[in-house]
Amino acid sequence: MKDYLTSGSPGTSELLFLPLGGAGEIGMNLNLYGHDGAWLMVDLGVSFGEDYIPGIDAVMPDPSFIVERRDSLSGLVLTHAHEDHLGAVPHLWPELQCPVYATGFAASMLRRKLYEFGLEDKVSLIEVPLSGQFDVGPFGIELISLTHSIPEPNALVIRTSAGTVMHTGDWKFDDDPVLGEPSDEEALRRAGDEGILAMVCDSTNALVSGSSGSEGSLVVHLQNLISGLDNRVAVGCFASNLARLQTIAQVAQNCDRQVALVGRSLHRMNEIAREHGIFDNLASFVSEEEAGYLPKDKVLYICTGSQGEPRAALARIARGDHREVKLEMGDAVIFSSRVIPGNELEISRLQNKFLSDGIDVITADDADIHVSGHPACDELAEMYQFIRPEIAIPVHGEIRHLIAHQKIAETCQVPHTVLAPNGSLVRLDVGGPKIIDQVPTGRLGIDGCRLVELDSFPMRERRRLQTTGAVAVTVILKGCGKLATEPEVSSFGLIDEVKEEYIIFEAIDAATHAIEHLSNRQRDRDEAIIEAVKREVRQVFRRALGKKPIIHIHLTYI
Repeated sequence: MKDYLTSGSPGTSELLFLPLGGAGEIGMNLNLYGHDGAWLMVDLGVSFGEDYIPGIDAVMPDPSFIVERRDSLSGLVLTHAHEDHLGAVPHLWPELQCPVYATGFAASMLRRKLYEFGLEDKVSLIEVPLSGQFDVGPFGIELISLTHSIPEPNALVIRTSAGTVMHTGDWKFDDDPVLGEPSDEEALRRAGDEGILAMVCDSTNALVSGSSGSEGSLVVHLQNLISGLDNRVAVGCFASNLARLQTIAQVAQNCDRQVALVGRSLHRMNEIAREHGIFDNLASFVSEEEAGYLPKDKVLYICTGSQGEPRAALARIARGDHREVKLEMGDAVIFSSRVIPGNELEISRLQNKFLSDGIDVITADDADIHVSGHPACDELAEMYQFIRPEIAIPVHGEIRHLIAHQKIAETCQVPHTVLAPNGSLVRLDVGGPKIIDQVPTGRLGIDGCRLVELDSFPMRERRRLQTTGAVAVTVILKGCGKLATEPEVSSFGLIDEVKEEYIIFEAIDAATHAIEHLSNRQRDRDEAIIEAVKREVRQVFRRALGKKPIIHIHLTYI
């Protein structure tokens, strides 16, 4: 009987799971299921840019594994409309060329993105109903409505002849969710009663005890806070957290403040929400320009950039270079969001800038102004009681989150658990899961208008430039191999060439010395000349600065 290890293709009686993104990290989710010669993709998202590589706006998983097998990729199913679950689709779909399935809200979000990339007429985007059932190749899919911070989050019940998987996507249990209905617990129980081989489940808050809290509870807390503020108020939150946008806007109305959205992504989310009737009970928002003419105590700005992103609204306001929005001493900025691991430094810098300008900063450490959209320990335990899987596979979290989730599953008497970070190809079987292969994984970054591999030579060079700087040396030789003129030396990111001009002079002397002391045979080889100059110039900068910069030699002849 053929299986993946013998044929390179999922076997007829085989069910495989392979995370290529989002397992061992938060963000850029990409999951694959393999069965009966076919693959199913669940979600295709992005994450924040990487600090250690300047110029990278967003990061996504490298899909090379499935691109090489795209003829057997039956389709992509999106669990919901958050960027870390669908943001990479317009970037990577041209390599995948598969149908995309989504419910109405996620489909609306994706259509706008596809339009921006000129793909709106090329992608087969199939809109499926809430709680719908449909087939994607040999995979039978049932959607179960859950609760999250955005409309229409769905768990997937993935049925195959080799077993059934529950893929939760992002979720929480919330009896007062503000947007949408509470999670469909009856459907969860039915799935558990049917028999679930494996549950692939959100681990974001596996280290948080208790429950995540209700979005509805924030109305009172935010209203008490904002009603006591006398000047302008700016609230930073995720643009895609529509539940929070509605909560903040409702509180603003209750406090007799008008709302202005600051940030392009917020306007896009507002358009989609109003198209779907989600904000029907909210007054229209005012423009940024109109808000500038309102009394200080009558305006509330909702802003992007709560994670310290340098080009988002809050950072621009803090720097004072936003064209319409200005905050002054006595105004307040409320951070109504969680700190995503890795963003601590950027957020701290942003908050310190506001504080240094006399602007009050209020975070979730100061007041009850945020609840998570992901399940804490008690909610995870409750989900395991509903589903009762044979196998627990934690995803959507760093390794520490996955391990904590694994321990919760074991406490819930799940027979088998498996830690499967990105690249782990897992065979799912009632006798227990087995990691049968390690698939190469990687990351792609959006660098301007192109995608680049983050571990490629240019990106490694860019990282090195950050720490070491660079030196360029121009050498002009006569045909006989002797200098036609004195070498030219320029440095980048290293020295003040006026105050430390002596280093440049030393480098020129070193380059001249290197060439003059080459043998006649060495002068006939460009590689020997370049290496000799590079070695001598690098030593000058190492002696002077204690650094080994990148040295680029431009060699030409006259």
